[in-house]
Amino acid sequence: MNVHYFQHVPFEGLGYIETWLRQNGHQVTATKFYEDNYSIPPLQAIDALIIMGGPMSVYDEDQYKWLQQEKLFISSAIRTRRKILGICLGAQLAAACLGAGVKKAPHKEIGWYPVFPVAKTKRSSWRYDLFKSHPTVFHWHGDQFELPHGADDLCASAANTNQAFMCDDHVLGLQFHLEVTEALVKEMLAHGREELTGGAYIQDEKTILAGLQQTKEANVLMDEILKRFISPFT
Repeated sequence: MNVHYFQHVPFEGLGYIETWLRQNGHQVTATKFYEDNYSIPPLQAIDALIIMGGPMSVYDEDQYKWLQQEKLFISSAIRTRRKILGICLGAQLAAACLGAGVKKAPHKEIGWYPVFPVAKTKRSSWRYDLFKSHPTVFHWHGDQFELPHGADDLCASAANTNQAFMCDDHVLGLQFHLEVTEALVKEMLAHGREELTGGAYIQDEKTILAGLQQTKEANVLMDEILKRFISPFT
């Protein structure tokens, strides 16, 4: 299947997702909005869309002119029922295109923190199983999405609700990063360490680096999600 992804900054790429896609024989193409010559493919050329994270806000259209164009494409992909996976900013963009708001989260969240399923997740055994062990995942966000109308709320953390949603079985939003590799976490730190200003749910760089072994567990969870979300479509 043809999987296209939107990347907003050089240091938030596909990470483990690219490894999984290529190992499973999918074609992978990209739009990198930070490049001057970026291009967006015709919608009919793709089967699935992955929307990555970034430090900008969903509403920063004055600063990032491509945001409006990106939102229009995401909205069209939703209407035509492409499989859509949004991560962090990508989840917020997907939620916004589904009519939900995006606002400041109660707590800025950076580092390794567990997530846990909410009660409604028990309606779907495989979704509940993803989070029933309260896996520790990597967070880096200050905003959060509101739940789109009709979407299933999947999990929360001690800091924030609305950590993941599924809408109509073809749009999945994850506020956290399961795609991270050790190299990707280090890149994010190199470009964002000024945000490590202290806070109830902001770890320091030493603590984040000490948790790098948890990328492997995060990737196992990402693998399970991709098998359940992408593979049934092929």
